Amino acid sequence: MAFRIVFLPFDGFSNMVLASAIEPLRAACNLSGRQLFDWCVATPGGEAACSSSGLRLAAELPLTEAGRCDALVLIAGYGARETAARPEVLAAIRAAARQSRAVTGLDMGAWLMAAAGLLEGYRATVHWHEVEAFAEAFPEVEAVAESYVTDGDRQSAGSATSAMELSLETIRRMGGDALAYDVRTLFVHDDTERRRAESGALSPQLGRAVRFMLDAIEEPRGLSEVAAHAAVSQRTLDRLCRRELGTSAGVYYRALRLARAQTLLIETGLPLRDIALRCGFASASTLSRAYSQQFGRSLSATRRMGA
Repeated sequence: MAFRIVFLPFDGFSNMVLASAIEPLRAACNLSGRQLFDWCVATPGGEAACSSSGLRLAAELPLTEAGRCDALVLIAGYGARETAARPEVLAAIRAAARQSRAVTGLDMGAWLMAAAGLLEGYRATVHWHEVEAFAEAFPEVEAVAESYVTDGDRQSAGSATSAMELSLETIRRMGGDALAYDVRTLFVHDDTERRRAESGALSPQLGRAVRFMLDAIEEPRGLSEVAAHAAVSQRTLDRLCRRELGTSAGVYYRALRLARAQTLLIETGLPLRDIALRCGFASASTLSRAYSQQFGRSLSATRRMGA
């Protein structure tokens, strides 16, 4: 069953924070081929929410119709204090929280959670500009100047980057370390992190192996060559992959190639044979069999979804 999330943006919310929370979930579903997550956008009265940059986000339904969920995610920014002064809004938040297994505040979302009485005795954080004011306004909350905080069934994050990290934690819990790692590399990439195995989360040996795999998508190398490049035995390479990525070296390497194929299917009009060759498969039929096994849908269905 999909992990259901209700996103609750308030006027003044950051588009970047919202996107950083939702896009990793979308990528996790695409890369895994499974509907791990299901989400909707609600507002207290079903009205559109206006972001800090003036863009308006249409709500899919009023909060009262959202029903039960696994996580209620409040996203607030500029104007959070004014929103927190509206008793009817706080009452709506409390009612929705009773329908949710967990409650999360992004940016200034924890301010609204605290105002609604949902953080008494909990650790929490808000945007770093406001941590001191948050501590003064809500002495019953243990305000901390951290990137993000998880305390039981309450979570909070103060920035777009932190919102993404929280989403990656949820992806890791639902889909495993390898999926969370792959999603992260879709959105976070620079030369320094690539030298450190993209995220710095992998051991040095496995980091070298993964970089070698990434550089050899079109012409895949044997696992013995990958292991030699990482200065480990093939058995050790497989053990590192299973321990740090949750799968064997061969399965992970193939998943990298299939993920590249998925990107090419969605974003280009290349013929299937060309995509197969660019991803290290001998033919379109060979790619098709592996792709269907990995994602549970055909190449043509994926291309239609992209269109």
